[in-house]
Formats: sequence, structure tokens, C-alpha cells
Amino acid sequence: MVDIAARANVSQATVSLVLNNAPNVRVSDETRERVKAIAAELGYRKGPAHALPASSARVIGFLIDEVTTTPFAAPLIEGARDEAAQHDCIVAIFCTGGDPELEAAALEVLSSLRLVGVLYATLITQTVKPPERLMQTPSVLLNCREKDRKLPSVVPADVTGGFAATQRLAEAGHRRIAHIPGEGWGAAAVDRAKGYREALVSHDIAFDPVLVSAPAWTVDSGRAATLSLLDLPEPPTAIFCFNDRAAIGCYEALHVKGLRVPQDVSVIGFDDEDLVAHLLPPLTTMVLPHDEMARWAVNELIGLEGKPWPPLHPRRVKTDCGLVERNSVGPAPLRN
Repeated sequence: MVDIAARANVSQATVSLVLNNAPNVRVSDETRERVKAIAAELGYRKGPAHALPASSARVIGFLIDEVTTTPFAAPLIEGARDEAAQHDCIVAIFCTGGDPELEAAALEVLSSLRLVGVLYATLITQTVKPPERLMQTPSVLLNCREKDRKLPSVVPADVTGGFAATQRLAEAGHRRIAHIPGEGWGAAAVDRAKGYREALVSHDIAFDPVLVSAPAWTVDSGRAATLSLLDLPEPPTAIFCFNDRAAIGCYEALHVKGLRVPQDVSVIGFDDEDLVAHLLPPLTTMVLPHDEMARWAVNELIGLEGKPWPPLHPRRVKTDCGLVERNSVGPAPLRN
């Protein structure tokens, strides 16, 4: 799916949605046909789709807090489902809204099945307090982690992702690199901001707190944050945005000010949402490794079969976020 996404110039989430014929998805007919044609050309085949008898099916439970607010649930779910199929397992998905009662009910249903284990997932990377019952059943935390480190977990490597994004701007010659951060309560926002500062240090660029705007999560807040940065006596020549939606707002603010991307200001986002490949110019961004994380989590569960539970030293894995190079980064402009 990564190869198809690269060839079709869309996100991996879009490829997953198209190939699984997901209903009510805003993907154009042209994009659908392009993805399907490239998939056929590359010889892509989905995992085994044969149904196992209900009584004998090995089941992996998948508890997730929500699935509708972003496109990122698709690669988490499809990655887990496809990898589970390689082990003759099926995935039973429960969207719980993070409600403890619904989580308890889901785990009760799963306990009556031939359960391999449970994937406990969140749509936004965060620190969680998982149900105590997971200490009785092999479980892996997916896209989240817990303070006590009692369970295996896998999350994006947001620190190195923030570092890579900022480093790309520094290597293009920028010294006035701003950061539009996410909300401080989110683990991803904290880690990406940390990576930003570490990259500045590694390139001998002094950290300037005025170049860190107010938190922005949406297009509107990204636009407002960018306008405030552009009003500085010495505005930035490059901006690293917490996510792609803030980056879209950043583009809008630059346009309002009569500035060009990347000739006047370079911009990097994070998440690789489908729309940003179609901006003018297309946005350079960091891709979230949701499919890869889900596949690792399934294999971790399979590897835990027959072993003592809970594990003495549960593994905590961070998966690298790749840089998607497009056209929104250029050399630092010369200024008087």
C-alpha cells in the first residue's frame, strides 16, 4: 500500500479506503480509478479473505476509542486485519468512545471467544489508563502508552519525526524556523516540539521562544498562528506545523500576506493527510506509520502466545515517521 500511495500521489489511508471499498468516503472517482489501476499494475493482493468457522476462529480483539474524526483509523484497522489474516486470525473491532463500561462489555464478549489477545488503540497518540482486565489477557497498546509500563506498546516516533522535519528546513539553509505546536495535553504535540528544539541545537541554531506560536490543531487556528508569526519584527523564513490541517491554515495566511511557498516561506506539515498532496505547491510532510504499527502489534500478540502473562519486561516500540518530500521546502530567501 505504501508503494501504491507513492505512485498515485495520495496517502496510505486513501489507498486503504479505496481498496476496501469503504462507503461514504470523499475520494473522487478519478482518484479511485488511479489507485485501483496502480494496485493492479503492481500486483497488489489483499490478505486471505476466507471465513473461518465461528467456533474455531482465533480472534484478536481490537478496542479503539473513536474512528470518525480523522482518516487515521483506516490504516490502524486495516493493518491489523491484514496482518492477522496472515496468521489465520480474525479481528473483532469495538469502538468504545473510551467509555470504561463499553470497554468492559467488549472484553466480556471477547472472553467467550477463542481469544489470542487484545489490541487497545487510540486515534490520537496519548497516555492512557487501560482497563485492569488487560492485565489478565495478552494485550498490546496501539498508538498509546501507559505510565506504569506494564503492557507492550507501540507509538509513532514523534520526537524523531519533529527532528527530521526541522532538520529538513535547517539543511535548506533556514535559521529563522518557527514551530506551530499542538495542544500541550497531547503526547504527540509534546514530542514533536521536543524534536524541533533538538534539531535546532544540532544545527547550532539558537532557540527563540517568540518563534513558537500558540497551539494550533485546525485550519483556522493554523491561519491565526501563522499571521501572528508573520507580524514579528523578524518573521520566520520556515514554519514546521504540528499537523497538516494547521499547515493548510498556514498556506492561507501566507497567501493573505502576499507571500509564496516556498520562495518566501518554506512549510512542513505532519500526518500526510490526502488533501495536502493537492495543495499548490504540494506540502512536504511527515507520514504517520499507523499501518506498520498495527502490523507490529499483531505480531507482538502472536509472539506472546503460550508465554507467561503479564510480561516481566514489556516491549515499548517507537516507529519512525517518514518524510514525504514534495514542493513546499526551498532555500532560505535572502533578506536585507
